[in-house]
Amino acid sequence: MLDARALRGLAHPLRMRLLASLRHDGPATASQLAELLGESSGSTSYHLRQLAAHGFVEDAPGHGKGRERWWQALHQGTGFDGSLIHDADPATSDAAAVFLQTVAANHAQEVAAWIADAQTRLTRWQPGADLSDFTLRLTPEQSAELVGRLHDVINGYRELPEAEDTQTVRLHTHVLPNTTPPPA
Repeated sequence: MLDARALRGLAHPLRMRLLASLRHDGPATASQLAELLGESSGSTSYHLRQLAAHGFVEDAPGHGKGRERWWQALHQGTGFDGSLIHDADPATSDAAAVFLQTVAANHAQEVAAWIADAQTRLTRWQPGADLSDFTLRLTPEQSAELVGRLHDVINGYRELPEAEDTQTVRLHTHVLPNTTPPPA
């Protein structure tokens, strides 16, 4: 769970991309990540050290040789306390805004890549993919209950045994109040 200090250490678009890559693809060097993300190795190295200082990544044991430094993510997920967006410290509230904007941009990028690749995707997976939206009328308490129940269902799938055709699946949820007034 992000506290104000950890949030300020993570809330940088490149740091979030580096952490996501290590979480999704496993351990890598700064040079490998630089090539993958179109950045300089000096930049990725600096930002990996910042992520390590804030407890997001660590050295990956058993990888590399010589001076080659491999990194791995310490955790497979990050919890966000929505109240940080309203923190009295502008550095924290600004970092929360950067964090949320970067998460939203990453989600949009993943969905766009999925759509672009739809014609070459294995048809066996097509029924298991979904791009839906729903509109509900809920109180804040009902919305919080819905989010909790969704998380419970999702977390119930984490420890399933692996089958022959198991793949990593990305799941995005967005439960947001619609602040746009209804049409007249």
